[in-house]
Formats: sequence, structure tokens, C-alpha cells
Amino acid sequence: MIAIATEFRDRRHREERKHRLNREIMAPEVRLSGPDNEPLGVVSLMDALRMAGELDVDLVEIAATAIPPVCRLMDYGKFKYLEQKRAAEAKAKQTVIEIKEIKFRPGTDDGDYNIKMRNIRRFLADGDKCKITLRFRGREITHQDLGLALLNRIRDDLADTILVEQFPRLEGRQMIMMIAPARKKSAPAKPVVDAAVNASSAD
Repeated sequence: MIAIATEFRDRRHREERKHRLNREIMAPEVRLSGPDNEPLGVVSLMDALRMAGELDVDLVEIAATAIPPVCRLMDYGKFKYLEQKRAAEAKAKQTVIEIKEIKFRPGTDDGDYNIKMRNIRRFLADGDKCKITLRFRGREITHQDLGLALLNRIRDDLADTILVEQFPRLEGRQMIMMIAPARKKSAPAKPVVDAAVNASSAD
């Protein structure tokens, strides 16, 4: 019955784990720790498996390269659950900055301009960066001064609430400006994830 129980646990976890369990362990003897991580000394693999069966836990190889390998008696399912929970909590604490893309045209009217500016202010308030993209079509490219004037208007309207990380620059038929929320002196730097999202369409 002990062998059947350990083999079942092995099959259940084989695809999702990075540790060898129970009868997958090949060393003839192991340095063993108990369920509370108490040292139990060097014992034969068979004795370690017998103890795991008696306690209804797994024999888990923690340090495979040690001589002899370090193993621990534990409920591996519970161990994996706690490990995943800790990883999820660490991820939840991590602040992610997205880069939102907002598109304009040289002829953007005031109504559309105000809607896009509300989106920009909302993104900045959430701590995200904004990629302002101004697209030229056809002969509009000959009036780059109009595009530059619009980007400068955006910059001036946002005033001291932003940092300009990339001043207006022509890339093909687009003029691009990158802005970020103004840094607060007490705020730590946050990791940046390049996840550009089209907030609105120029069409």
C-alpha cells in the first residue's frame, strides 16, 4: 500500500514539479530532514522511503548535487501550494508601468482633442507612460510644423504634471513624443513593461 500511495503522488506531480520525489530518487543514501526541517542525519534511501510512508508524506530531493543528496520529508502538494501562493503575492506587490499609445492627426478637432487628453490624464494618474503618435497622411507631411505645434500644445496643457522622455521626433510619416508622470521625490523607481496599448484610433 505504501508503494502504491507514493507512486500515485509521483504521477500526480510529475509534469508540474522540478524536484524528484520518492522512488525517482536514485542515490543509495540521503541526508534527511524531517517535516519540521529537523536534521535526521544520513540514512539509506529505503529507510527514508519507509519513514515517508509511515508519515504519509513525500520524500523530496531538495539538493540533488550534494553528496549525499539532501532530502526532506514533506507534503509536496502543500509545499507547491504555498510556493505558488508566495509567488502570486510577490507578483501582486510588483508595480507594472504600461505604455499607452494615443493617436492624433494634425487636424484633430477640439472635441476629439479633449477626449484624448482626458484619456492621457487618466493613464498618467494610473502611473502609466504615454506614447503620443501624430500621423501624417498624404500631403500633410509637408506641414510638419502643424504637427509639432499640436504636440507642443499637449505638452503645455499637461505642464508640470509630466516628464517628457522623448521630445517630438519624426519617424517615417509619424511624429512621436513620449511622456511619463512627473516623478515624486519620495517615489521609488518602478519597473517598466513595454505593453503599448492603442487607447484610441486616428481613423
